[in-house]
Amino acid sequence: MTDESSRFGFETRAIHAGQEPDPRTGAVIVPIYQTSTYAQDGVGGTREGDYEYSRTANPTRTALEQQLASLEGARHGLAFASGMAASDAVLRTTLRPGDHLVLGNDAYGGTFRLIDKVLTHWGVTYTVANLADIDAVRAAIRPETKLVWCETPSNPLLGIADIPALAGVAHAADAKLVVDNTFATPYLQTPLSLGADIVVHSTTKYLGGHSDVVGGAVLTNEDELREQLFFLRNGAGAVPGAFDAWLTLRGIKTLAVRMERHCDNAERVAEALTAHPKVAQVYYPGLAEHPGHEAAAKQMRRFGGMVSFRHADGEQAALDAPSRTKLFILAESLGGIESLIEHPGRMTHASVAGSMLQVPADLLRLSVGIEDSRDLVEDLLQAL
Repeated sequence: MTDESSRFGFETRAIHAGQEPDPRTGAVIVPIYQTSTYAQDGVGGTREGDYEYSRTANPTRTALEQQLASLEGARHGLAFASGMAASDAVLRTTLRPGDHLVLGNDAYGGTFRLIDKVLTHWGVTYTVANLADIDAVRAAIRPETKLVWCETPSNPLLGIADIPALAGVAHAADAKLVVDNTFATPYLQTPLSLGADIVVHSTTKYLGGHSDVVGGAVLTNEDELREQLFFLRNGAGAVPGAFDAWLTLRGIKTLAVRMERHCDNAERVAEALTAHPKVAQVYYPGLAEHPGHEAAAKQMRRFGGMVSFRHADGEQAALDAPSRTKLFILAESLGGIESLIEHPGRMTHASVAGSMLQVPADLLRLSVGIEDSRDLVEDLLQAL
């Protein structure tokens, strides 16, 4: 697919962008280039520029990067070995000792851990703010602020930040806006088109979609930033292997149809939970009473497949409920075709305990899969 690909629909680009039939054999699926090195045409004569060593570049990975860039509406895409590797590369590329960033008050625990336990030792400071409150974000910005780091929807409280408004505040302070688009995916939301400077993904989640591969990605329109990220990735080496890139490529082909089903099922689960006496509060941006519903409706196609809720009977009841589910599997991660349930306070977000990002002890997070929605609702109701 050529540079004219932007005129094609999302589903078409997911299947064709970066994935021309193999010129030698005609294979319609991108080959797995399971190689560490490449023959050179004379000393320094690398083919297509970067193909000298697979830490630097690999054709299967290149296809994935072109596919991701097309879907996010970006000029540049870079694939990484994990979502945290992608986040780490962005932070180390854009920040230096003495710099400051603003972090959402309901960010993913792994992101908080990386910033709080690693970057602070490097002389980077941060301020936690409610990203849904633009005045609070503006108040958190300092002269040395270089980044505003946003998740929308956030993990695990499904908070919504207004991306264009955040971009305005960040750019007024000469800072960049980073949006973690893992929960929404480019099918539901394209932050670069809304003013963000950088998008990061854990491709492990909805993009891969089948709980069988770990990966990450960074997307941007900035040429210089791409070169800096490429240099750091090549120097530090956090690259996905060819087979991991191929699995992610394959998963993304069905992203649109999967996300529609995830959204359908999540809406039905959220409605059923809202009406249940054992549920104190439901967090889902598709609900009209969600405080971020209006902003989500403006910047998202639909509202995603993640639902969180608080158990009315407290922490112990929340810890016990997953042992009674038959279809929802007690496990970390999210975004696969199968439904998962977890207790963030003891699992994915244990690292934020005692901080401003601590999550409620009675909170449960659901990654709603693509099974029959009636079965999923019945499973949750009997567990409650």
